[in-house]
Order: sequence, then structure tokens, then C-alpha cells
Amino acid sequence: RSMGYFSGAIKEVEKDFIFSTIQTISLDENLGQFKQDHFDYIVIDETHRAGASSYKKVLDYFKPGFILGMTATPERTDGFDIFSTFDHNIAYEIRLHRALEEDMLSSFHYYGVSEIDIDGVLLEDNASFNLLLSEKRVSHIIEKIRLYGCDNGNIRGLVFCSRVEECDYFAKQFNFFGIKSIALSGDNSDEERANAIELLESEDPSKKIDYIFTRDIFNEGIDIPKINQIVMLRPTQSAIIFVQQLGRGLRKVENKEYLTVIDFIGNYSNNYMVPIALYGDTSYNKDSIRKFISSGSRFMPGESTINFDRISKEKIFTAIDSANLHRREDLVKDYNLLKFKLGRIPMMVDFLEHGSRDPMLYILNSKSYYNFIKLQENGLIDKLNKKESKLLELFSKEINNAVRIEESLILKHLFENGKVSIAKFEEEIFTKYCYRLTNEDIDSYINNLNFQFITEKSEKKLIPIGTIYNFKIVDVDGNNIVLHKDFSAFLENDVFYDFLIDNVNYSIFKYDSKYDFSKFINGFQLYSKYSRKDVFRVLNWSQNPVAQNVGGYIISSNKSNCPVFVNYHKDDDISSTTKYEDGFINNAEFEWMSKSKRNLNSPDVKAIIEHKNLGMRIPLFIKKSNGESDDFYFMGDVTPLPNSWELTKMQNEKGKDVSVVKLKFALENPVEEGIYNYLTNK
Repeated sequence: RSMGYFSGAIKEVEKDFIFSTIQTISLDENLGQFKQDHFDYIVIDETHRAGASSYKKVLDYFKPGFILGMTATPERTDGFDIFSTFDHNIAYEIRLHRALEEDMLSSFHYYGVSEIDIDGVLLEDNASFNLLLSEKRVSHIIEKIRLYGCDNGNIRGLVFCSRVEECDYFAKQFNFFGIKSIALSGDNSDEERANAIELLESEDPSKKIDYIFTRDIFNEGIDIPKINQIVMLRPTQSAIIFVQQLGRGLRKVENKEYLTVIDFIGNYSNNYMVPIALYGDTSYNKDSIRKFISSGSRFMPGESTINFDRISKEKIFTAIDSANLHRREDLVKDYNLLKFKLGRIPMMVDFLEHGSRDPMLYILNSKSYYNFIKLQENGLIDKLNKKESKLLELFSKEINNAVRIEESLILKHLFENGKVSIAKFEEEIFTKYCYRLTNEDIDSYINNLNFQFITEKSEKKLIPIGTIYNFKIVDVDGNNIVLHKDFSAFLENDVFYDFLIDNVNYSIFKYDSKYDFSKFINGFQLYSKYSRKDVFRVLNWSQNPVAQNVGGYIISSNKSNCPVFVNYHKDDDISSTTKYEDGFINNAEFEWMSKSKRNLNSPDVKAIIEHKNLGMRIPLFIKKSNGESDDFYFMGDVTPLPNSWELTKMQNEKGKDVSVVKLKFALENPVEEGIYNYLTNK
């Protein structure tokens, strides 16, 4: 077989295999040299550019037997649907972490370091030009790149900047300090870029340069295998672009041991994108992002490592807390990306199967996934009436939220078989999840499915939602759970059924993916997060208690449980009588204070002290701060340490002393290091 070029002045049209540039082949006079069916097989590299007129011209002209497109970035930030060009056939797909696992790429060591503060202020998204170009910042950057270095001491670095002027300034400053550098931008010719790359990779010390400073022009389509250091001097605005830029240094080459990545992190609003990009988790679930940040390198494949200094880690946690991860414009973007990929309307389970955004974010935005979709797809408008829409919202938020699996499984069986044998269901749960159900559990599932647990205000009273809307979902018929005839009528609407069963399947899929029996304790997963309402549902309360009655803890009417809720780092502006001095003594003991105006004879305090005699369970739930979220981490069950309780005092708003009881809890499960450090570090 013969090989030939078709580029510039070289046009070897008679060869069996022709390698061409798009700039040459797309010209009319060049296309005309070939019949439309001349090629049996066309391979297009960098095929994400297929929306450009030149690529489209070539694709529209040729009629080959087969087309293969290759790209590292099929998910486009410009909204172009690359997948339809290839009839949504994905021959093969590999992501960064899998490629690292397969040893296809160089390992890397990432260092997240804090930007320099200038006059006490860290750089922000829209930092003034003077701050970006300060001499103090130059010294800080040079100090860090020398500190972290590279694999062999012979740096070949690529630096990504925010602005072209920044590239020029830093290249000049580096040269001043004897660090040979070149600045490149879109204004530089292909020849100038090629020359800079040649100098960066040169083995001749008299010619070799140390750094190329650039603004985005090397994000893709460039091959510089010898790069062994990448420096990020700009905010991370997109996980896709971050991975593109990181990828410039991941090519393997002889004598290259690893890539060093130095990321300068300031007060940037999109800092939460950094862990999303590094850990490859595009669910945009805040708890997942926090878990990865706290884990360091634990979830990284091979020998790659991730390290953040204290300040940069704080900046990322702050960005996570303040980020709105369910803005409609972001949800629409990810919805369209997945729709392009599938060639159809994606359902909730599709987002999970393709590692995309957590579809629960669509529910947070629109109350149900259907509500979101109907605004995207005209054909779904007015397919549900008000009652059907309300039911989908309730199932999405209150039943199928992957907090408790049983209700979702009952619904799935009911849809498939019309009834559920209680005995067989109990056996299924034991076989699959290794725990036994009680009669109280079954009663709770039925109560919750009929929407008697959650309440709304009606005529100045809190009434169960099922009663207000007259929703009857399930009945008990002897030893079986069956569908109520009223609800069966709803299922005759195909759109309602399709979106509900998808919601059920999402809940089961999500629950099973995170279920870990070794961390499962009577309904809760250690270190998973739960809202107060979730907690009472799992504990089989017949009705969600009023928030004002809960406070930091509440004892169930039958004294079977007393969940304790702690906000670890309290806001300065809360009332004096809620500034309880709660905190870990160590990872196995927790100091805790009762509600104010309590003494050792108060009924709730006595019940907690005597909990063993009462058979009362005390599960502990902690959140880092109010800024984090409304949900709490489950820390396991606790027991008061003998004789640790004492009566003490705290001041109220008027400066007067009020009584309070302080005691120490022993945790049945000592807290893991990662979550312990995350919660305790302010």
C-alpha cells in the first residue's frame, strides 16, 4: 500500500492512503480532483471541529463507505452537536482516569497553591490588570515553580494565562530573571508557534527555552510530548478546558517520568471546577466534590497525586458552598450535550449511566424532571394535568430521592406485577441488602407512599399532603401491598408512567451505587448526607415534625430514637442561647450541650442519659456550617459516657445566665480521618 500527502503544494492523489489538511482538501479546486465516492474510508481527526464550514464542505461532498471521527473533546462548550454527524454511533470512548489506569498517559503530580495576596487581597475573577502584573506576584510564581520543579530538573513548561498582555509581561519578567521564555497568542503565525515548540523541546542548551506563555491557543490539536511542567495562572472556568490544558503535558515520551502541574488558586467563583476536572466527576453534586477534595489522592489512578495547600483548599470549599449548581442555563447545556450524544430525549437514568450531571439537580431546579423537560421539548407541553404534575413532583422529591430504597422498590414491583408480597419483599431486602425489616418499617413505607408523612398548611393547620390532595397510592390486601385503584388510573397516561418509572429507576440505581453494607447502620450510610426530613423518614416517624420543635434534637413519642443535629461552626449572628459549645474531643468522643433552660431532671435530658434502659437510639448528624447546605453527615450512633453529664450555664441575649446540661458522647464508629479533618477545620 502506498502513502501520500495532500497538503499545500504536495498533492499525491494516486496514492492508496492520502493524508491531508482540512485547509487544502476543502478548497473547491482540490475537491474537484476527486469523485464523490473516491474514498472507501475517511478518518477525521479533531472531529469536534466538524461544524466549521471547511469540515462541513468536505463531509457534504464525499460519499465514502465509512467515516470515522476522532476527538478528545466531543462535549463542546459552543453548543455544536458533533454526534449527529456520525448518527450517534460511538465506536469507543475513554476518559482521563481510565487512560491513566491503562498507563496510556504520563502520571502527574498536581499542586493547588494559593495566589499571592496583594495588600491583603487575594486575586479575584475580575482582578485589576495592575494586580495581575505585580512584581510581588512574579516573585511568588517563580518561587513556587522552583519549589515544585519537574521530573528531571530540566524544565519544559507551558503556562496558561488570562490575557495576552499577561503572557507578554510574564515572559519578559522570566527572561529578566534568567528563565528563558516566549509569549505566544493568536496573533503569532503557525511558523512562529512551531519554532517556539521546537525551542522548548530542543536538546541544545544554547537554543532551548524553559517556558511558553500562552492564552488558550494550545488547548487542543498540539503535540509537545516533552512538556514536563504546566502552570495555570488563570481561573478555571470550564472542566472541559482544564482537562484540555492538562492534557498538553500528559503525552508519554522516553525519559519523562511524570508531569508537574502548578495551579495558582485565588478567590475565583468557579474554583469548584478544579476538583470536577481533576477527579473526573461531572455529576456537579456538592457532596461528591467535597468528598474528593477531602480525599487528596485516594481516588486517583496509578501514581498520580493531588495536593492542595490549606488556603487554596479553603477557597475551593468556599466556592462549592456558594455555587449554584442547578442554574437553568447550566442544566440546559448539559441536557443538550447528552441529547446530542444519545440522539433522543435523555431520561434521568441516562445521566447516571453516562457519568453526567446528577439529575437530582434538575428536580431542585424545576420540582420534577418532567417540569424541566416540557420547557425544552414542545411536544411534552400539556401532557400532564395538575394532579399528575403534582404527583410527579412529590414522588421526585419525597419518595425517589435515593435516601431510602424500599419505597422505590415497592413501586417498581407494583408497576411490573400489580402487587407485592410482603413476605417476599422482606426476603428480597435481606438477600440484597443484608438486613431484616420490621412491621414498623412496612407501616412506614405504606404511610410514606400515601404521602401521610409530609405535610402542608391547609386552613391554618398542618395536614398530610395525601389527605389535602386525596392521593391514594397503595393499599394492603392481606399479605400483599397493592396499587390503589385511584392511582392505577394515573398510570394509564403513558407520559406520566414513563417519567415516574424513570424516576423510580433513578432512585434504585443511585441508591445501589452508593450502598456499602460495611457502612450501613440501621437505615443510614456512614458519612452520607441527610436532611432533617430524610432522617425522620428513615427513623419511621409517622409525620415530619415541625422544624421549630426539633432544634438540635427531638425525642420520638415512643422514645425509640432521638436524632441529634449539630451545626459545627456556628454563625456569629445566631442567638446567644443557641451558641452551644459542641465539638469533637477526638475522633471517638464528642462534647455536646442540651437545649437551654434544661437541668439534669428535665425529661429530655433524663431520657438521653437513660437511653439504654429505654432502648432509645441516638444517631448523630453534623454539618460543617450553615453555608455548606441544609443537610447533615451521618456520623453513626452515640452513647453518653457514664458520669460525663454536668449542669452548667450560658448567657442569653440579655446577658443573664440560663441553665444547660453538658455531656460527652462516645461514638460507636470512630470518625474517619478525611471527614473528621473536614468538619473540624474551620
